[in-house]
Amino acid sequence: MITEEQVLEALKDVKDPELNRSLVELNMIRNIKIKRDQVSLEVVLTVQGCPLKAKIEEDVIIAVKELGASKVNLKFGSMTDWERQQLAAQLRGDQGGAGQPGQAGAPQQLSPLLAPDSNTEIIAVTSGKGGVGKSTVSVNLAVSLARLGHKVGIIDADIYGFSIPDMIGVDRRPVVIDNMIIPVERKGVKVMSMGFFVENNAPVIWRGPMLGKMLRNFLSEVHWGELDYLILDLPPGTGDVALDVHQLIPRSKEIIVTTPHATAAFVAARAGSMAIQTNHEIIGVVENMSYYQCSSCGNKDFIFGSGGGYKLAEELKTKLLAQIPLGLPDVSPEDPDFAPSVYDENTVIGEIYMDLARKVESARSKTAS
Repeated sequence: MITEEQVLEALKDVKDPELNRSLVELNMIRNIKIKRDQVSLEVVLTVQGCPLKAKIEEDVIIAVKELGASKVNLKFGSMTDWERQQLAAQLRGDQGGAGQPGQAGAPQQLSPLLAPDSNTEIIAVTSGKGGVGKSTVSVNLAVSLARLGHKVGIIDADIYGFSIPDMIGVDRRPVVIDNMIIPVERKGVKVMSMGFFVENNAPVIWRGPMLGKMLRNFLSEVHWGELDYLILDLPPGTGDVALDVHQLIPRSKEIIVTTPHATAAFVAARAGSMAIQTNHEIIGVVENMSYYQCSSCGNKDFIFGSGGGYKLAEELKTKLLAQIPLGLPDVSPEDPDFAPSVYDENTVIGEIYMDLARKVESARSKTAS
């Protein structure tokens, strides 16, 4: 006969998809009742309307049936305010603390990601002007690093032009537990964006200080857990957010995105100069929309000119990391794993992004040594 201890043991391997912690460890499994080979139990979700309820239900039923149960009856509840407060305190403690629950107006503490002993490599992806594919580079770099086995997060810091959730295929909002935000995970990447908090694609009309506050919140009030890399998709140019990043994250590194056109590279040089003046290391330059390659004959047409990436890298005394051709991911909206801007790693452009991720990985190894 199945025992309560066996049920709990089986469910230790079933995790809350957003917290990546065992349901048993989080005390989400309660009121287990066993009658012959039928098992009834209650799953207490972190919040009502949990977006991943169906996934949790499926995983619990599979795990219990593997014990030999002929039927599994599930009842769902949600944590009390006090339980959520305790959970948030535990999560804050796990990542080094970011204020205590119930202390409204308490001074915001340093994010553990910014601590001197943090193992997280923070990489800001920037450009001199908009429309050069900076966000596409950010998303595909993040996904490629995750494919290499790294724990990766991405912050859509382009507050006015947020696009990362749509590009990576996120269709739900993050769960908030007692003011602790749980980032949405997609393609192995934890995602945080202003887009999660804006209704109906409304414009964001904020001044500089508010933008800086939002970025600080994304660092300190989000449960990132352990990360190897945190990618920041910055707004183009050298405005408030870019300046705030340089001041807030003194050890971040940068990748500059440009097109091959000489004017685009000239403008991008300003963003690079800002990094140099604030003592930030530039990992290298990515030249996007480098050429169009004919699918039939293989010839390359340099539609936007050529040489801009090389010239920019030379001016900034850094490397040209990648030249990415024009193209679109071959993906279908019917695919359950649909992400409109993410390239498959086995495609030509997907392989270029994987090579870029390896170069970023190598740059970190050299710095560490």
